[in-house]
Amino acid sequence: MAEALGPQAELVEVDADLPPEAGDKERFTRGVERLLLDGQAEAAVHSAKDLPGEMTAGLAIGAVPARVDPRDAWIGPGGSIEEIPDGARVGTASLRRRAQLKALRPDLQMVELRGNVDTRLRKLEAGDADGLVLAMAGLQRLGRDQVVSFAFDEEQMTPAAGQGCLVVQTRTGGEAQVEGISHPGSLTRLTAERAAVVGLGADCSSPVGVHARLEGNWLVIDAFAGRSDGSVWLRDRVEGDPARPESLGRELAERMLRAGASEAMAGSTLSD
Repeated sequence: MAEALGPQAELVEVDADLPPEAGDKERFTRGVERLLLDGQAEAAVHSAKDLPGEMTAGLAIGAVPARVDPRDAWIGPGGSIEEIPDGARVGTASLRRRAQLKALRPDLQMVELRGNVDTRLRKLEAGDADGLVLAMAGLQRLGRDQVVSFAFDEEQMTPAAGQGCLVVQTRTGGEAQVEGISHPGSLTRLTAERAAVVGLGADCSSPVGVHARLEGNWLVIDAFAGRSDGSVWLRDRVEGDPARPESLGRELAERMLRAGASEAMAGSTLSD
């Protein structure tokens, strides 16, 4: 990414000196944003799915490079969701993944497994779980996608908003310095997904998935919301003009709220 920003780009170390009650992702994101706001950096690169739905005052999305594979990947026995062994222990700390896995396969047992990709793979090898669900994009970027047994279809396991996307964040007014590396279609899709998440009152830790795709002259947005034990869930879809991704995302969120999305998400915990 530094190369894409030009030969003058330099990397700046992030000091996430924030209260321990803030989660690791939040601490890192806020630490990066503080560098921007303090003028110690001109641009910051984030995983889009970790960026808060409501942009921090004074900051903006300057560019969204071309999106890579947004799907979730299964690492473990079985070549499809149907072939995963009965009662398998699935390692994941994601409420979104738990909700959809339990909706698809109520027999699966969820095991809270945290850490970076290598840590989780080591825990799998140690027998802490029978299988893992991780983002395909992260595995590909680390050159570890050879461990994948299969990737879930996006309509079967709706990805997190922004999964597979990077975001280059700048101070407000500084977008022009990075807009040359932006991919218009990826920006359109991400804008729609983020609007839906904000409209649902959700964030990256909610049991919510939103995935937008371009089909010809249409923007198609799918969304999932549900309880993490898989007992209550709903899906919906909107299609429309890709020139209005934000309004389409809000429309999808409003439809889902009217259908009971808030109630479906209520009470989700990692103990489900």
